[in-house]
Amino acid sequence: MPHFSYQHGQLHVENVALSDIAKQFGTPTYIYSKAALVENYSAYANACAAGNRNPSETLICYSVKSNSNLAVLQVLNQLGSGFDIVSAGELLRVLAAGGDPRKVIFSGVGKTRDEMRLALSHDILCFNVESIPELHRLNEVAGEMGKRAAISLRVNPDVDAKTHPYISTGLKDNKFGVAYDDALECYRTAAALPHIDVAGIDCHIGSQLLDDAPLLEALDKLIALFDQLTSEGIHLHHIDLGGGIGITYDDEQPVAVGDYLGRVFAHIDAWRKAKYQGAPLTIMFEPGRSISGNMGVMLTEIQYLKHGETKNFAIVDAAMNDLARPALYQAWHGVQTVAEKNSQAQSITYDVVGPVCESGDWLARARDLAVSEGDLLAFFSAGAYGMTMASNYNTRGRAAEVMIDGDRVHLIRQREDAKDLFALESKLS
Repeated sequence: MPHFSYQHGQLHVENVALSDIAKQFGTPTYIYSKAALVENYSAYANACAAGNRNPSETLICYSVKSNSNLAVLQVLNQLGSGFDIVSAGELLRVLAAGGDPRKVIFSGVGKTRDEMRLALSHDILCFNVESIPELHRLNEVAGEMGKRAAISLRVNPDVDAKTHPYISTGLKDNKFGVAYDDALECYRTAAALPHIDVAGIDCHIGSQLLDDAPLLEALDKLIALFDQLTSEGIHLHHIDLGGGIGITYDDEQPVAVGDYLGRVFAHIDAWRKAKYQGAPLTIMFEPGRSISGNMGVMLTEIQYLKHGETKNFAIVDAAMNDLARPALYQAWHGVQTVAEKNSQAQSITYDVVGPVCESGDWLARARDLAVSEGDLLAFFSAGAYGMTMASNYNTRGRAAEVMIDGDRVHLIRQREDAKDLFALESKLS
């Protein structure tokens, strides 16, 4: 991971030692590199700007669910990012961070009436509608408010992203989107509704894709549907290709963002020139993990080393409530000691586990580590779906979050105290 390196025997984020962060803020703590965040976003922005493309014809909508800290959203907003949200709470976060609601798209299969009202009251850019019942509800709510709702249909193209089943979203048996074979009729319905403006077409087929071939296959399906709609007089203004590009957790080699976007733009430009005389069309993306994933680590301290008959355990103060991905879908995170170990130090194979009262509370399995009690460990690639998936299980306060900017340290989320966790509860009177 760029901007994470050993200096003078200690693991640093940019110019700050992780051991100093542990002394100041304790553990477990999430630590982010601002420089990495900026670089990851810039890979998309630079690819969109290549070839003197008109800025109005592209929009990068960062997927807020991957990491929703206000400071992260603030930095991205300052870089010009739009935002992809899936709840009213995420919209309020974007607004609190200074985000422009006219650059917000609202995805998700279960939007409530209250969420629709909130989004319409702020005049967001577009709703990504995922079912006919949702379409009719949105039409009703917009009518009650005297507004028109701009929509795109999230089309499920039945393309296999070849990722973990829990993060694959583009197959027929997934809950997301409108089936490809039903999409044309859904658009006809949308075009006839009085309080709906048909604006675009959207798809998102999954997460952690290492190869862009499935994404380009989905694009071809969207183009074919786009042409059908145009022939019926239903004119779309944007194509939203979602997110999904993966990151390196271990030894994966994901497609470079610039290469993927270059192929997308070349394909779309050739199609637009051949069929529509090059008429402008906005292309939108919803990246999350590929922007935030490798900007962060989770810092934790070893409490005990427990040597068993068949396994050895390094018991740390972080747990499945802090980093849910391993327990949820057997995700792999790199683990390194904060103090650089001598190459001659003896390693032992450990399962790294937490104190939560579940056998499923593990963070890493079968790792060769030369460690002692009290050592600090860093879990890499934890910037996405780390803190946003954290919980208070076992009445454990969620971790602190820190952002590093060169040699400056910013506490961007305080650690939760136990009394905070039951402050909203009441005993029987």
